[in-house]
Amino acid sequence: MIMKIVIVTGMSGAGKRTALKVLEDAGYYCVDNLPVELVLKFVELAMASSRQVNIAIGVDVRVGDTFSDLTKVLERMQHRKYEYEVLFLDADDEVLVKRYKETRRNHPLAGDHRVIEGIQKEREELAFIKDKADYIIDTSTLLTRDLKQELEKIFVDDENFKNLMVTILSFGFKYGIPEDADLVFDVRFLPNPYYIDELKPLTGNDKPIKDYVMGFDIAHQFLEKLTDMIEFLIPNYILEGKNRLVIAIGCTGGRHRSVTLANELYNRLEGGEYGIKIDHRDINLDTKTKR
Repeated sequence: MIMKIVIVTGMSGAGKRTALKVLEDAGYYCVDNLPVELVLKFVELAMASSRQVNIAIGVDVRVGDTFSDLTKVLERMQHRKYEYEVLFLDADDEVLVKRYKETRRNHPLAGDHRVIEGIQKEREELAFIKDKADYIIDTSTLLTRDLKQELEKIFVDDENFKNLMVTILSFGFKYGIPEDADLVFDVRFLPNPYYIDELKPLTGNDKPIKDYVMGFDIAHQFLEKLTDMIEFLIPNYILEGKNRLVIAIGCTGGRHRSVTLANELYNRLEGGEYGIKIDHRDINLDTKTKR
């Protein structure tokens, strides 16, 4: 069995500790915040061990000025034919700022300055290793369980990595357009089951609502055109290096029409060369307000 070597790095606050914990649970021997000058030595010791367990090494800007030497270390590992993979965890700047505010931690590069300044400086310092990464996972919209599932697919189940994560998101316009949406589609042109007494308390996850909404030819026409466009866009997004795409589908309250169409789109896109998840943001919010 070939020993797996994973270098875990990325933006502070993007989920590196979570990633290492997942790998540890999967049987990897993990070490975090290892000085760059000790990375090669650690790998050599692991390779010489009779135990031959998979290893994961967390390295990031906390090591200081020597972080830039990681390139030389990786080149030496290649020269010695040590096979390794680089996992890079990333997230949007505004998400990272929010996480730091919630935890009240100091960014390692911020010092006495604002958190966003530390994040911007870190992004510059990490650019070289991000370019070398085998896997880039954007955790901006991922829950811990989502990240765990993605990591298990890659490092436990040995599935092909799908660098683009697509989120199909239903929402209600009366609660605001999702801030993280890349594409927004309005399905309020469809007949509204809210005004039918027996359908009003149900949601788009219920068969009677699905049957009602999809009982109109215009719903099928819209879905066909939308699917065709998304299937055209996704490969081009992947070519451009995009690793997160949020497709938001909205109706008035985010409970009936948008949920149905989001589910239908998810079913059509599932199984493609990308990761995909679905989320119904407003499905359980108050339904008393008039549509």
